[in-house]
Amino acid sequence: MTTSHLEAVRRQDFARSSLRELRTSGRVPAVVYGAQTESIPVHVDAKDLIRVSRTGRSEFFDLKVEGGETIPVLIKDIQQRAGQVVHADFQKVLKNKPLRVKVPLQLEGTPEGTKVGGILQVQATELEVEGLPTDLPPMITVDVTSLGTGDKLLAADVKLPDGITLMASPEELLASIVLPRVVDEDLLASEEAQETGEVVDEGETPAE
Repeated sequence: MTTSHLEAVRRQDFARSSLRELRTSGRVPAVVYGAQTESIPVHVDAKDLIRVSRTGRSEFFDLKVEGGETIPVLIKDIQQRAGQVVHADFQKVLKNKPLRVKVPLQLEGTPEGTKVGGILQVQATELEVEGLPTDLPPMITVDVTSLGTGDKLLAADVKLPDGITLMASPEELLASIVLPRVVDEDLLASEEAQETGEVVDEGETPAE
């Protein structure tokens, strides 16, 4: 496994004017915290932070603090204002201690149900799991090709990588294939007509 890294510099000045200067220069103020660790105020390059944030919420990376230690961390939180990243929280991780995180879901394939008018509705984009930092995947891919109309994808249906345990409820709904409302109404009308024995041809005008 190749671990990404992010360079960081300790913050010495905590005045508001200093924070503004950091952000104007393309830096993001941040804090590193974790069990048995004092909080460490740092700042990092905004572009580099965005790069590692693509996987850093579920896959740990090394935060290399200038003149200090290299700390394995996860991104715990990123604060944005007017589309700009203004602050980040990094959580120190222990490589031999399981972590509970939410991993992004990636649905692949064209569901069978969408070929007959169904619509894929996605109810969740992340799945809560637990595993050692070195085992946590950047994302979990799920093949939804076999889903037909009325079918549901539950958390329990997802095949997880080795070493990863499902922490979400097994009954959590992740996605489903539903028929558009207009189609549902047409089907209901057809079923009611069949039950009452009434059949009306589209080209036939009922007698007055």
